[in-house]
Amino acid sequence: MEKKIGENVSSGAEKVERIERERTRPQTDAPEKAQHERQPDGAGAKGAPSKKKETETAAERERRAAQTRFEAAKARAARKEARQKRAEIRAAKRGARTEQSAKRAARREMLANESRAEREKRLLREKREKLALRHQRAQARTRAAEQRRAAREAAQDRRAQARKERRDRRKSGGLGGWIAAVSALGAACLALAVVVAADSYRMNELRLRTENACRATLYELVSVSEELDDRFAKLRVSSGANEQRILLTDILVETAVLEAALEKIPVDAATSTDISLFVNRTGAYADRLLAKLAAGEGLSARDKEVVARLGAIGAGLSRELNELALHLPADQLRTLLEGGGDLRTAHSDGSGRGMRERGEISEAPFSGTGNVGKNALIGAAEISQAQAETCVKTYFKAYHIAAVRCTGETAARGMHCYNFVLTDEDGAEIFAQITKSGGKLAFFDTYEACTQKNFDFAGCSAAAERFLREAGYDGLTAVWFSDAGSVADITYVAEQAGVRLYPDMVRVRVCEQRGRVVGMDARGYLFNHHGLRETQATLSQAAARERLDASLTVRAEHLALIPLHGREVLAYEFYCTSGDEAFFVYLDAHSGEEVQIFRVHSGAQGRYLK
Repeated sequence: MEKKIGENVSSGAEKVERIERERTRPQTDAPEKAQHERQPDGAGAKGAPSKKKETETAAERERRAAQTRFEAAKARAARKEARQKRAEIRAAKRGARTEQSAKRAARREMLANESRAEREKRLLREKREKLALRHQRAQARTRAAEQRRAAREAAQDRRAQARKERRDRRKSGGLGGWIAAVSALGAACLALAVVVAADSYRMNELRLRTENACRATLYELVSVSEELDDRFAKLRVSSGANEQRILLTDILVETAVLEAALEKIPVDAATSTDISLFVNRTGAYADRLLAKLAAGEGLSARDKEVVARLGAIGAGLSRELNELALHLPADQLRTLLEGGGDLRTAHSDGSGRGMRERGEISEAPFSGTGNVGKNALIGAAEISQAQAETCVKTYFKAYHIAAVRCTGETAARGMHCYNFVLTDEDGAEIFAQITKSGGKLAFFDTYEACTQKNFDFAGCSAAAERFLREAGYDGLTAVWFSDAGSVADITYVAEQAGVRLYPDMVRVRVCEQRGRVVGMDARGYLFNHHGLRETQATLSQAAARERLDASLTVRAEHLALIPLHGREVLAYEFYCTSGDEAFFVYLDAHSGEEVQIFRVHSGAQGRYLK
């Protein structure tokens, strides 16, 4: 029996053979091993966790976490951007409010410091701009209505055409020819509409420019004719050679301006000849009277009669032009520009009803003439901003002030002021200026809706005088009263030895519904009120009265110190009437020479002088 012996793995030969087999085995077994590794759920891996599945789950969790972080960061960025936008909007609103407040303060400062001539020019310019804007808006509304009507008609035509085409399509049964016809018709209509719209836009723009230029010239004619009317009225009652020379020079200049403006507006030949004849004759007569005054002669009664007749013609021309400026519709102006109608028949009825008001504010004698003499604030103790705030609270203690804030300082014409905005318990704002020298209330303004007349002149004057006393202004005399709607405008001046000191002026506005002061301007008083002034006249009052023109009837007379060409002049003030007109005439108290004439006008915005 053969004996079986196990394999000797420890022998050298067998060990060499085993090593050789192990060296060659990876090459033969690699595909099989790789195939075994590619099996995700092979028999050898059964029951063990899948590493690939765990890796994919972790990657998904990381992706979701990253997406969550991204969304959170994006939300934070959006919130930050929204906060920045809100901050920018708030900053823009604050900037706009600050800019608007600065503009209002600058306008108030400009209005307070402008001269009378500047104020008249500004009011005339603003009136022209308002009227031009009103007419442009009316024309724009008319054009918009015409365009809407045209659009409605076009839409109706399109609907009617569409209905007709549907009926034709139902009858014909074919679509090819209908589609071609409609396409061609639509293209043709579109091209025609574009051409017509472009031409219409250009023509409307050109027509609008022409109409605006014509209206601007018309407003210029109105302004010059009004000035000419005032010059004639003053010349008719003037008795001083110097004042007559000034008035005639103004008339000569204004006739030249009137003729130049007349050449810019298209009128019929007859009207142009009539107005040009009046203008030329007026200029020639003014030149003749100037030569007469230069030769040392005075104006005779005959000259005054001619001046009165020329003034009546000028007043009629002013009424006619006012009617045209106010009541000439856009279509009639267009007809006038195209050669139809004439200047005399283009307006309503020539009766002068509804004439434009030439004064929008109540002007007292010598208001806005500026400072004369030395600055009375020089030498007064200066106060701090905190002290000024205490002063302004004291002045307005009866106004139930809830908040006070200082908005800066203003220095103009030798007066340095702190600017304050006060808010009362109802939210109304009051703008006030306190002088840095002395802490005086120089100016304040506010707005209150005054629609009723619960207080008469006596009640308004009592309220104004009470406010002035509490503000430290005593010894004032009321010299001018004007009722502008439901607000009373009262002008006070200081008085010394019975002489009215017009440079020392305080203007007060009182709401007639509540009997409360809503505005005050005392800057002229603060600047000019100082020391003793000239009060002794060389010429007697009776002698001065005799120098007035014979057509004037004296209603009141006073001795007054008036500002004239940057200096103070002692003069006799005469309030006179001539027919239906009223005048303030001032004669030098030493020489008796006529130095100033004001004509009194009455309108919807109160009395004013010119």
